[in-house]
Amino acid sequence: MGQEDHRRVAIPPPQPFVKSLKNTLKETFFPDDPLRQFKNQPPRRKFILALQYLFPIIEWGPKYSLKFFKSDLIAGITIASLAIPQGISYAKLANLPPILGLYSSFVPPLIYAVFGSSKDLAVGTVAVGSLLTASMLGNVVNANENPKLYLHLAFTATFFTGLFEAALGIFRLGFIVDFLSHATIVGFMGGAATVVSLQQLKGILGLDHFTSATDVVSVMRSVFSQRHKWRWESTVLGSGFLFYLLLSRYFSKKKPKLFWISAMAPLTSIVLGSLLVYLTHAEKHGIQVIGYLRKGINPLSIMDLEFGSAYLTTAIKTGIVTGLIALAEGIAVGRSFAMYKNYNIDGNKEMIAFGMMNIAGSCTSCYLTSGPFSRSAVNFNAGCKTAVSNIVMAIAVMITLLFLTPLFHYTPLVVLSSIIIAAMLGLIDYEAAIHLWHIDKFDFLVCMSAYIGVVFTNIEIGLIMAVGISLLRVLLFVARPRTLVLGNIPGSEIYRNVDQYPNTNNVPGVLVLEIDAPIYFANASYLRERISRWIDDKEDRLKSSGETSLQYVILDMSAVGNIDTSGIGMLEEIKKILDRRELKVHLFLLLQNKVLFSINL
Repeated sequence: MGQEDHRRVAIPPPQPFVKSLKNTLKETFFPDDPLRQFKNQPPRRKFILALQYLFPIIEWGPKYSLKFFKSDLIAGITIASLAIPQGISYAKLANLPPILGLYSSFVPPLIYAVFGSSKDLAVGTVAVGSLLTASMLGNVVNANENPKLYLHLAFTATFFTGLFEAALGIFRLGFIVDFLSHATIVGFMGGAATVVSLQQLKGILGLDHFTSATDVVSVMRSVFSQRHKWRWESTVLGSGFLFYLLLSRYFSKKKPKLFWISAMAPLTSIVLGSLLVYLTHAEKHGIQVIGYLRKGINPLSIMDLEFGSAYLTTAIKTGIVTGLIALAEGIAVGRSFAMYKNYNIDGNKEMIAFGMMNIAGSCTSCYLTSGPFSRSAVNFNAGCKTAVSNIVMAIAVMITLLFLTPLFHYTPLVVLSSIIIAAMLGLIDYEAAIHLWHIDKFDFLVCMSAYIGVVFTNIEIGLIMAVGISLLRVLLFVARPRTLVLGNIPGSEIYRNVDQYPNTNNVPGVLVLEIDAPIYFANASYLRERISRWIDDKEDRLKSSGETSLQYVILDMSAVGNIDTSGIGMLEEIKKILDRRELKVHLFLLLQNKVLFSINL
């Protein structure tokens, strides 16, 4: 390994158990050290900092300016024009009264503006969460046969969503969401978007009855078994508006300064569709319309929460599953836009904010809300500066609820289907899937497992499959760590993997192995067997070639960040095995190809 200056270093004293446990818990639950800002501060300042930590609006509110308000006003009105049609559409997707989509775009954004730390996140209902709600609650209660119970269960599920999200943030358990890997989210969101789009064929074709199943086989069977009921009027109207929505998005992508064309397109579609139906009386010719929408702001629904219902378990399960998906999407979206503007958001604070707005929403006739990408992207492109854009959007929705709901009476359902399909096509990120294929085949397998599971079975099974495969990969990383044979790069003292660098030289009589992971009880047995096999393979090659017999086994422990008692026992067993074979084992730690310390066993 070259001539090195070896110095004997004393063995460090053992760390007290309490101190080690304290450090471990701190790194697990407080990696961002949120209490750091309170150090060496007077009591008054600590109190102010605590309020700012709990309510971020107190921190940025005093610095707010008229210049910021002008930008937030424009952004808020812009996202309101998107929130109103999307809210109505997604509520229908969840098999809930359309007015709930507007309710859910009024109270939750106000709560998020107080508790949230993202400047760009636009709060509202989400398509995937709406479909999950319809799928999971629809398995036990039929929304058409028992709409009151179904509505109350939706409120109850939203309450448990908020409770789950807030608990994760308060107890610093945000790392649980990290088990939904990027590959899992890409596949799941793509599969859910495909399922949602196929479900909208009911509206596009003007069908009165449709399957409640979400898998592609059941949907296609339902579509083609009712060919004689297809309405050409709905198909023409829906296709026309879908083409308009996709065309507006295309122009907005080509010229980002024209983002407002795509943002205004859904509301424009609703206005034009409503006018067309009103002037032609199309509702009398097979075009289904929304009908009556109740005027007024959100009624209280705290007494409608079904804590004593026989379906409470289903509501809790629905709340946890939808909450997990909503968190994963909302936090990912918030972090993405924060990166563009070079600021940080606190994941745990975001979870508390999401939790509080869903708890408040469940008590004010709202259902699941999060931070949808489409709305947040419009908010970002519109030039928002702070969360005040959410307040402006909420006020615009409030005005709509108080005065404008009768105008939506003639809105055709087929237009809502077109809006949903256009939004969903943007969630099918095939470019990300292709990128995964080129970078990591296992991640691509996780992605496609999630997609296929959602599309061909149902959303819950698809999600379980994807998370299961992701967890399996984590376990494989722990239980089957890489061990590499290292060789010397000619003309240097650098040692690299012989598989990646075939031109490396082997040191006569020496086998250099790198252990590429911490050594735990889960992988100790595997490493013992794998190291023994490397030694056997090396000796067989040396015997067949007539070279110098193996004398030394060197273990590079540079990547071993931790080792437990099982790992220590494994090294002792390796030492005994090599002693019987009259081989010497040597442990060393490298830093920039320099030996920091070495141990002869």
